[in-house]
Amino acid sequence: MIHSRFPFLLSLCLIIMAHAAYAQSKEQQTPEASSTRLPLPRFASLHTDDVNLRTGPGTRYPIEWVYHTEGLPVEIIAEFDIWRRIRDWEGSEGWVHKNGLTGKRTAIVTQEGKSLYSSDSLTSPVVAKIEANAIGIIKSCQATWCKIHFGSIKGSMQKADFWGAYAQEIFD
Repeated sequence: MIHSRFPFLLSLCLIIMAHAAYAQSKEQQTPEASSTRLPLPRFASLHTDDVNLRTGPGTRYPIEWVYHTEGLPVEIIAEFDIWRRIRDWEGSEGWVHKNGLTGKRTAIVTQEGKSLYSSDSLTSPVVAKIEANAIGIIKSCQATWCKIHFGSIKGSMQKADFWGAYAQEIFD
């Protein structure tokens, strides 16, 4: 009998079976799972004016460049411990320390002269024409419109006119 004669084999079999069950459960997890249990990808913004973008998740990796724009929206696409892999609106990717990010939702206008409306309708009055690269704070989003503040100017903008919210995303 394997139980009395080779107890180490039974232990080894149990360990292998447990490992196989764990590996199978990990494979069944959705790709959106993250170490913070927040969905991936997701939007965030830069917390300060000096955020190092590194080639890997740790201080031993070289700094590729430094962001100097507090509030710049970024997309978190991966997590490793205290590091977040981000993508900016131009498609550049790299790793930043989690302290360089905030959950505050912001938007960047990617083309010149986009309209900010008084409400979520193309027939409502235009409050302002927003310059390319302007960054605003997103207050809420519905199906195709978001309420955004660009400094003291408040209004609604179509999601297609900025980068910082997903097409189907709705939040208050």
